[in-house]
Amino acid sequence: MGTVVLSIDAELAWGFHDLADPPRDRIAAARPAWSCLLAALDEFSIPATWAVVGHLLLEECDGIHADHPRSPEWFARDPGGSADEHEAWFGPDLVRAVHDSAVDHEIASHGFSHVEFGDPATTRRTAIAEIEASIEAADRMGLALRSFVFPRNNVGHRDVLAAYGFRSYRGLGPDRWFDAWPARRAGKLLDAALVRSDPPLVTPTVDEYGLVNLPASLDLFGFEGAARTLLEPAVGDPVLRQAKAGIDRAVDGEGVCHLWLHPNNLLAERDVERLRAVLSHLAARREDSSLTVETMGAISERVAPEPGPTPR
Repeated sequence: MGTVVLSIDAELAWGFHDLADPPRDRIAAARPAWSCLLAALDEFSIPATWAVVGHLLLEECDGIHADHPRSPEWFARDPGGSADEHEAWFGPDLVRAVHDSAVDHEIASHGFSHVEFGDPATTRRTAIAEIEASIEAADRMGLALRSFVFPRNNVGHRDVLAAYGFRSYRGLGPDRWFDAWPARRAGKLLDAALVRSDPPLVTPTVDEYGLVNLPASLDLFGFEGAARTLLEPAVGDPVLRQAKAGIDRAVDGEGVCHLWLHPNNLLAERDVERLRAVLSHLAARREDSSLTVETMGAISERVAPEPGPTPR
């Protein structure tokens, strides 16, 4: 039997601070959605890896972060101040709620300020600054960071992760048949409506730095907007069908079904309904089979029990 992993990109406003026109609805929804997601996971006793932007662990800051190589332009929207004043930019209370849950969730890293590690403009010095600031903030809360989710899934500077004691990261998923199409969006729509291919099971591998690469299988909110509104009345929720199919494949075979999402994806009741339907199905299949639900950290301990040899 296989395993299901659920990883969460927990960002609040930091996920959009570098965009010219940040989505105000998703930023406004982020805090209540975080609490809603945690409550649902706890209700179904589903452990998850919460990859948290490090700045959210702070109680306060000056808004400048002069020691960071990207300061001051990168932090132009950071209001500074305290967690009580600016709830979209700080979240120690939210992180503590995850940590204090009765379910054994994992707190992981999503960088300190949502820098894309694979961007050619991101130097090794910047990657180190992101990791060091995240570890320092986590240390103050008594947290140890061992898993990493790359902002916007842009993989880079894995050697830095290994040098600072990380054990695993979420890698890119296998290509789907429509990824090779010039009109990829049209192919994705066709797949959802007619082909209905299942998300892949993935195999954790150890990379050249001693890190466990746990690729993604399915973004639980990767099919939204007008396409979702068009298809749901005709064929049902295509992502829910894929998520259930991926979970069932994990029951029937070897491998990992790695699902992921952002809390701020939960914008409307239909989004919460999808989430709850996925978790309900996952809990039921875990109950009636030997399917396991694990965090990224738990899998890395099993796949590569000894830390990688790379020195800091």
